[in-house]
Amino acid sequence: MSSFQYPDYQQRQSAAAAAKQAMLQKFRAASENPEVARRHAARVTMNEARLVRIAEREAAKRAHEAELAEQAARAAELAAQEQRETEEAEALLAAQSAERAILLKAEQKAARDARYAARKAAKKERRRGY
Repeated sequence: MSSFQYPDYQQRQSAAAAAKQAMLQKFRAASENPEVARRHAARVTMNEARLVRIAEREAAKRAHEAELAEQAARAAELAAQEQRETEEAEALLAAQSAERAILLKAEQKAARDARYAARKAAKKERRRGY
């Protein structure tokens, strides 16, 4: 029985070249296989369909976001209009309240002046004696 001998440089180089050649032949045979080409075409078709669906979802999402933004703008406009109407109603109510207060003060002053005039007239009448 002979002992193991390490391969020399030439043998190692030829073995590596043979392995490379075998891998290349295997790859070429696989790439020329019609089944592989069919599967590749199916994968490409599925990927394109996936990209179309993604684009459709993105477009639908953008349209939905635009609709939500439009609704939010409408709601903000309605809220602002309601706020303006509320402020106008409060201002009108405050003006009416101020007007009523002025009228009440005028009535109170007139009543006070009438009482004062009546007291003066009564005092004057008492002084005259008739």
